[in-house]
Amino acid sequence: MSFENKLDNLLKKHKDLGEKLMNPEKLGQTFAKISKEYSDLEPIIANIKEYKKTTFSLQETEGMLKDKDSDSEMKQMFEEEITSLKKQVPELKKEIEVSLLPKDEADEKNAILEIRAGTGGDEAALFGGVLLKMYQRYCDNKGWKVEIMDISETGIGGIKDATLSITGKNVFRNLKFESGVHRVQRVPETESKGRVHTSAATIAVLPEAEEVDIKIDEKDLRIDIFRASGPGGQCVNTTDSAVRIVHIPTGITVQQQDEKSQHKNKDKAMKILRARLYENEREKLDAERAADRKEQVGSGDRSERIRTYNYPQNRVTDHRVNLTLYKIDTITNEGDLDEIIEGLIADDQARKLSEGSF
Repeated sequence: MSFENKLDNLLKKHKDLGEKLMNPEKLGQTFAKISKEYSDLEPIIANIKEYKKTTFSLQETEGMLKDKDSDSEMKQMFEEEITSLKKQVPELKKEIEVSLLPKDEADEKNAILEIRAGTGGDEAALFGGVLLKMYQRYCDNKGWKVEIMDISETGIGGIKDATLSITGKNVFRNLKFESGVHRVQRVPETESKGRVHTSAATIAVLPEAEEVDIKIDEKDLRIDIFRASGPGGQCVNTTDSAVRIVHIPTGITVQQQDEKSQHKNKDKAMKILRARLYENEREKLDAERAADRKEQVGSGDRSERIRTYNYPQNRVTDHRVNLTLYKIDTITNEGDLDEIIEGLIADDQARKLSEGSF
């Protein structure tokens, strides 16, 4: 189906839905669904109408330019108008194509973000602490709420791992491309000879799943209650409040001990378990969709290095979009990730457009 035919079909669909909404009493329980579908189409229809109006104006002006009766002054005006319209048409077309791309149903969801220090010992743990601060600042900038659900600190400002719950508008849409291996190159404070060390941390971003998204059968769970260990409040080592949940069919294990309440720890653990099971299902679907392509796109493969933070050169490079920015302190200390994240979203849209996914 041609692009123009798709637009005509959408215009007809929007018109038909509008006519149905004129008789709400006939729609019954389907009224809310049809009303939402009509409302969701409104911005796309506005763009389509603007696109058709602009293409018509272009054709009309090109026709007037060919008119032998037009004087030189008029022709110059037509030529200027044609130049302007020729620039607008592809921009409007791309805007429509992007709006027609298949929506990731998880984009509007909240997210669970996990940080794991990788190779590099104490330096990797310190880098994990840097990433934690970076994402907290980024979330603050977006007006999102961040809750640290679990954290294992090293005592020198580093973290072995941390799990964050992030709540807000379009959280997963903005953060989903952060999953992967983040590498740091810098001179550790303990390095007397000034040598640059390389270490890494892994980020995993999971869409937060509701109970309606993932059904978990109680018989598939093994729940262990035990005494919490490690740093904590006065009661942390005197009550059996820590919870470990094993999802038997997948082997996924989640453990929570931050809260003094066993029930709160269980609720948190179930929240993380649902997110991991939901992501498992998404990755299976992605793998199936990508099976006929050489490269699996969007499979969430976290084994690949995605970004390098080079302190001596004041450089942050995202290797997926070949984007390099020379403002490492602004990025890590202030959470200034917008340019990188917007570049990744634009790259994803461009790839889908080139595949004809709209």
